[in-house]
Amino acid sequence: METHLMPTYARADVAFARGEGARLFDAQGADYIDLLAGVGVVSVGHCHPHLVEAVEQQARRLWHVSNLFHIPEAEKAAARLCAMTFADVVFFNNSGAEAIEAAIKVARKHFAAAGEPQKNRIITFEGAFHGRTLGALAAGGNEKHLEGFEPRCPGFIQLPRGNEKAVRSAITPEVAAILVEPVQGEGGIFAFSDEFLRFLRAVCDEHGILLIFDEIQCGMGRTGRMFACEHAGVWPDIMAIAKGLGGGFPVGACLATREAASGMAPGTHGSTFGGNPLAMAAVNAVLDVMENSAFLPRVREAAERLDMALRRLAEDFANVILGLRGRGLMRGLRLKDGVANTDLVRLALEERVLVCGAGENVVRLLPPLVITDAELKEGLARLRRALERLAHETG
Repeated sequence: METHLMPTYARADVAFARGEGARLFDAQGADYIDLLAGVGVVSVGHCHPHLVEAVEQQARRLWHVSNLFHIPEAEKAAARLCAMTFADVVFFNNSGAEAIEAAIKVARKHFAAAGEPQKNRIITFEGAFHGRTLGALAAGGNEKHLEGFEPRCPGFIQLPRGNEKAVRSAITPEVAAILVEPVQGEGGIFAFSDEFLRFLRAVCDEHGILLIFDEIQCGMGRTGRMFACEHAGVWPDIMAIAKGLGGGFPVGACLATREAASGMAPGTHGSTFGGNPLAMAAVNAVLDVMENSAFLPRVREAAERLDMALRRLAEDFANVILGLRGRGLMRGLRLKDGVANTDLVRLALEERVLVCGAGENVVRLLPPLVITDAELKEGLARLRRALERLAHETG
């Protein structure tokens, strides 16, 4: 099929016409169980009535005015995010990569404004993925993603995952911050231990540097807490969020303490579309749903059911599944060497269930947080059929 879209995606040969909850339907009416949620984006399901109504109402009133003026909808969303987190201030933008770029700038500007411009290096970890912009790519350090985009942006120190000794050894007078995903997404659904996250908080406090959490994929209820770092009982100084924040509407945010953001003055950063009324209507509607007292307990219940089902699949298909990874409704099936995750993704699609690949030969499951028991059961039954076919194909 001829396309005028730039060929940056290896797209599956299917297009969807509509969605509802955790189900998608193609033009012929065939239903698919969505265990992917647009790669963790459709947090409250497809076409959630409250989200649809909020965006429709705002679209009839006002879409865009520019950040040259006050935007009450953005003020409301920022206040709500600060009330539920460590943060004092929020910068809204349009994507996770932009949120990471903002976080990097906040950290560097913090020390530059304090008279320490030499403190501009940021520690990151192997397996990280922070986005596709040049700064975010350099922070992630994935050679495959960086190929052809040299020279890479300087200022990042990449360390082995979970190595406390390496972290201590890497801290020099030039280090400004440590950046980490509490649960790595694209890198293979690797969850850092609560102990390691607490160690990072302590070492940052000890050396007077900033801690940045990338909760773009693992935040907004994905792990059963509003933010994954809450499992460890620690907060960062700066946090990047996106994906589930808008429930499908493109929006990201950089949260920070007032102290961490002390260098950010008028003119230091900006976003033409960031915080526009339409995006903020989506954010506030998502927060309405997630702040309901029953929401997160229901996510945790679904996560327990998913965990039990995945354990059964791992036992029944031990010839292809090496192990399980992740937390909450952010899970990965690590396949054995020689069994390609792309094959399972393909077979799952043929069985009309959506999953996707991740690093280290992992198949990623990120269902909508509102998935029903019936939808989850049906999706896992379809995944089982795909695994049966994969096991047969691999002998």
